[in-house]
Amino acid sequence: MTALPSIPLSMLDLVAVREGGSVAEALSIALRTAQHAEKLGFKRYWLAEHHNMSGIASSATAVLVGHIAGGTQTIRVGSGGVMLPNHAPLVVAEAFGTLAELYPGRIDLGLGRAPGTDPLTMRALRRDRVETEADFPRDVAELQRLLGPVQPGQRLIAMPGAGTEVPIWLLGSSLFSAQLAAERGLPYAFASHFAPRLLLQALDLYRSRFQPSATLNKPYAIVGVPMVAAPTDEEADYLASSTYQRVLGILTGKRGQLPAPVHNFMQNLHPQERAAIADFLACAVIGSPDTVREGLAALAATTEADELMLVCDVFDPALRLRSLTLAAQAFEEAAAEPSHS
Repeated sequence: MTALPSIPLSMLDLVAVREGGSVAEALSIALRTAQHAEKLGFKRYWLAEHHNMSGIASSATAVLVGHIAGGTQTIRVGSGGVMLPNHAPLVVAEAFGTLAELYPGRIDLGLGRAPGTDPLTMRALRRDRVETEADFPRDVAELQRLLGPVQPGQRLIAMPGAGTEVPIWLLGSSLFSAQLAAERGLPYAFASHFAPRLLLQALDLYRSRFQPSATLNKPYAIVGVPMVAAPTDEEADYLASSTYQRVLGILTGKRGQLPAPVHNFMQNLHPQERAAIADFLACAVIGSPDTVREGLAALAATTEADELMLVCDVFDPALRLRSLTLAAQAFEEAAAEPSHS
């Protein structure tokens, strides 16, 4: 039995539009899921910015953060993340400053460096702006200033935003944001739910180079985990076939809406396709409560994560809620058990 430290669970929602469903249904499902996660004691509920994707309804991330925060009471709600190159820092500061005034002490601002879309849409979002490597660190610093206390002589003031000090998180799937988060003394979230290859290397870099700041006195790292739980391993694997199909679509450039589960989906694929999906989902924890308990505990122990953020894309909304319940119960039991390893 792998010992499990007592760390929080959280959730990242891509707000999947299901095959045969609508955007309105996806948004309703997201709110119900957030309310359920709150009842289970999850610490935070994040939403990811994507654009021009028929299967994802979270493009207007700040709007959705407000919707979810307004329908919950205690859980922290935030972006996981806002893709900063798509936005002027002042606009982000005003949006999240407004959210912080509406829902004090509950809003997180996770920032990503990727466009979250295809090149055509990226140009539509940014117009003629050409990004350089120096832009992201500079924009992060500007956001920190805009959300911090107004300084003497400061001429550009985010209103709302100034003085709210909305917590800024840096997100990434490479070493760039890990190093920047370490240099700035910011909390860090690694996108191992879709790009696990550099997970341990990025965490090591972040922790070894971390500089304490007014924000954070020691490193704090979140690890993303694709997760599906069901009463049996077989049912969990069946439900997870929706995710397997979605991942194959991403890998082959055929993105679409979240598909219904298919029996024996992985077994009917070419070995190279199976291997590619397995590589994409290397951090996934899929199975019965016992399997999930062991998987989450092992991942927490290996990464020494301060928090695990689950990504749970189950086609049937009710079975998605059941999956989160089973995972939360298994996680709680693992934390309560002594180590026998």
